[in-house]
Amino acid sequence: MAGPVELDALDLAALLCSRVCHDLISPVGAVVNGMEVLEETDDESTRLFALDLIKKSASQASARLQFCRLAFGAAGSAGAEIDLGDAENVARGFIQDDKVSLGWHLPRMLLPKNRVKLLLNMLLLGTQIIPRGGTITAEMIGEGASAGFRVTVRGLNARIPQAVPALVAGDADGPIDAHAVQPFYTGILARTCGLRVAIEQEAEQVVVTAC
Repeated sequence: MAGPVELDALDLAALLCSRVCHDLISPVGAVVNGMEVLEETDDESTRLFALDLIKKSASQASARLQFCRLAFGAAGSAGAEIDLGDAENVARGFIQDDKVSLGWHLPRMLLPKNRVKLLLNMLLLGTQIIPRGGTITAEMIGEGASAGFRVTVRGLNARIPQAVPALVAGDADGPIDAHAVQPFYTGILARTCGLRVAIEQEAEQVVVTAC
């Protein structure tokens, strides 16, 4: 039976680090593979393919690192603020591709860093809702430093992953692992900001709100 879960600071840090490594291992591994191909072949077309793989994978790794820095990292000192324009740039670099389109309907302004981190983690929840691709739209609820957010997710077979609502609420049926830590962390950020995250299925879309 699910119940409140508590993680000490060391366990939470370790799990978040594992999550970041999970996001990076694929593009970094592709860079290594491309380098090995360059070392082993003299065929020009193969070398061009390897160079293209290295370029794309290095760009992907950079985009993921920049996103993780804001979504999971310290991103400045205590009480620091983050520009929503910077958040949009890293979100597009990480999320938007040939499968997922990101609609960003928030003004360019400074917000407390934990609120921006919450928004980015809500967008990550959105990617789990549409594993086959679709659209993710971010909007602001309210104004100023106390604003909340709405993330609307649309896509083929959009659905709420079974464990996510409980994890966001701070509950779980079992131990928190590197896969589960991101929605769990989203809930921590929301509660730190004095907000509550709700995830609701509405016909063919899922709406994630923090207010």
